[in-house]
Amino acid sequence: MKWWKLLGLAGIAGVASTGVLIARAQRTRHAYTPEEIRSRLHARAAQAQAHGGLPDLGQADLPGA
Repeated sequence: MKWWKLLGLAGIAGVASTGVLIARAQRTRHAYTPEEIRSRLHARAAQAQAHGGLPDLGQADLPGA
C-alpha cells in the first residue's frame, strides 16, 4: 500500500472521529430532563394559545369522545 493511501485513510478516520466528538458534545449540551421539556412545551403552548395559534379543545372535540 502506498503512503498516500495510508495518509488518505488517516485523514478520513480523523474527520470521522472529529464528527463523533462534536455530536457527543452537542448532545451533552442539549440534554434536558423530562420536566424541563414538559415545562417548555407547556409555556410554548400557552404562548401560542394567547396569540390565537391553538384552538381550545374540549373533551367533546377529541376523537372517540
